[in-house]
Amino acid sequence: VTILLFIVGLKLDLHLVRHLGPVALATGLGQLGFTIVFGFMIGLLLGLDITASAYIAVALTFSSTIIIVKLLSDKREIDSLHGRIAMGFLIVQDIAVVIAMMALGSSSAATDMPAATLLLTIVLKLVAAVVLILLAMKYLLPRLMQLIARSQELLLVFALAWGTLLAAGGELLGFSKEVGAFLAGFSMASTAFREAITARLSSLRDFLLLFFFIDLGAKFELGSLGDALLPAIIFSLFVLIGNPLIVMVIMGYMGYRKRTAFMAGLTVAQISEFSIIFVAMGISLGHVSEQVLSLVTLVGLVTIALSTYMILYSGQLYLLLEPWLGMFERRRPYREQQHENELAKNLAADLIVFGMGRYGKRLARDLAAHDIRVLGVDFDPEIIKHCQQQNLTVFFGDATDPALLESLPLSQVSHVISTLSDNSQHLMLFHNLKQHGYNGRFMATAHQPDNLLQLHHAGIDHVFVPLHDAADHAAHVIKQILGNKS
Repeated sequence: VTILLFIVGLKLDLHLVRHLGPVALATGLGQLGFTIVFGFMIGLLLGLDITASAYIAVALTFSSTIIIVKLLSDKREIDSLHGRIAMGFLIVQDIAVVIAMMALGSSSAATDMPAATLLLTIVLKLVAAVVLILLAMKYLLPRLMQLIARSQELLLVFALAWGTLLAAGGELLGFSKEVGAFLAGFSMASTAFREAITARLSSLRDFLLLFFFIDLGAKFELGSLGDALLPAIIFSLFVLIGNPLIVMVIMGYMGYRKRTAFMAGLTVAQISEFSIIFVAMGISLGHVSEQVLSLVTLVGLVTIALSTYMILYSGQLYLLLEPWLGMFERRRPYREQQHENELAKNLAADLIVFGMGRYGKRLARDLAAHDIRVLGVDFDPEIIKHCQQQNLTVFFGDATDPALLESLPLSQVSHVISTLSDNSQHLMLFHNLKQHGYNGRFMATAHQPDNLLQLHHAGIDHVFVPLHDAADHAAHVIKQILGNKS
């Protein structure tokens, strides 16, 4: 768990929170408040005591950053608008986790202390710890790690030693070693070496986390499963439905489209491994019984399993529920339209390229060099910035979002090219274009040769196979070279 929190600290990108500050804070804090209040009320209605209801309510607020990052990365949606918003409010949740565990750790060290004094002590300790960490981040770690990073093995050893040092310091300050490890990771998050450290620690984290869940499973009381079954179903439905709903309500009120709000809302439809850790800490302090841990563990199993498939099939799920999601969108979703309308004023294009990765960007650049007006579309702000530096016209948006097409000059263009990552995205874009009355030619890339037949059968005009095309061109050049030599 200490290693897990250390890696969470390494992932704490405060720049992302600043970039998406209003929506990240509003959705993060709004979802925390909603889940705690209504989760507590549900616990009381189910006959649980006040302490158990409070622990369960807090445990239900935490979503699994690790699972969400993995799923969004696999779907290549981590840099989409809803992916970035989700990462923003997951970071807010991670901070809340640390504060909650800090409060528990401090209360265990001072059980007879008045509540006001305890709260003041926690705040003072937190301020002192943050000040020390900020000083280390500014003056110590950048220079020290620059020297150490010359050896990858030494960098890993130093990261573990730094994490262990601050974990021990956290325990001495009356917090917990988990909180100290989180602060250690956070202090390294602003360095250029955090990804290298994270990559090397991930296998160790997964290995140790396996034993943590084995230990929790061994403590799972099957005898109490019958009593916990009904409360677990009710709490699971609350997490699977209630958490996404409150996120959609907040994002809709803030001016985001229903699709963006829906996709972001799905990411909070499960509880986290930290929920189980939080309740386990309560058991160690004697606040709650092991039956509460069994209940929360069962809710975790149900919500993590179901939400995984909800996120994997989010596109299909959105199309199914779209007719009923209009209530979560303003008549004018100004937050997204404002940026799109500014760009749309000066848009003029002969051809649109969806997906401005390496292939799409090279294609757009070569076509533009032959005086063809190309408009690129991508959802990654970093790619857009890089394309703009090369004087390419790029529009920010998610290609699979039907509402995006309303802002594009489809009536002007005769050709649309999709260089997106998989067939489902090509086909969804193709379908949406037809729905918007586009009658021009549609071309796509098949990154796997097996996908070629499916795209042809769907009616797509032309399919490029980048690897085959590149090999054919290389063979042609080689034949010319050999012919010249002979």
